[in-house]
Amino acid sequence: MPHFDFIWTPENIAHILEHGVSLEEAEDVVCFPDFTSTNSRNGRKLAYGEAATGKYLKVVYEFVDEITIYVVTAFEPEPEF
Repeated sequence: MPHFDFIWTPENIAHILEHGVSLEEAEDVVCFPDFTSTNSRNGRKLAYGEAATGKYLKVVYEFVDEITIYVVTAFEPEPEF
């Protein structure tokens, strides 16, 4: 199981809660993603996957160092057809 330390601030907590995502759900997807990529415009990491609750999420985050992660946002993405 990967180990990461997550930085949670009042700002990023409020932001993901506005999207209906809990801290635990965001952490689940970062630790156990189905797919990851890097945003070519800003270099932020993207994790896609199903949280333990069953929600399929996209989590945008940044590495602060090798094991510390700052979650920028997390949400249920729109289906792509």
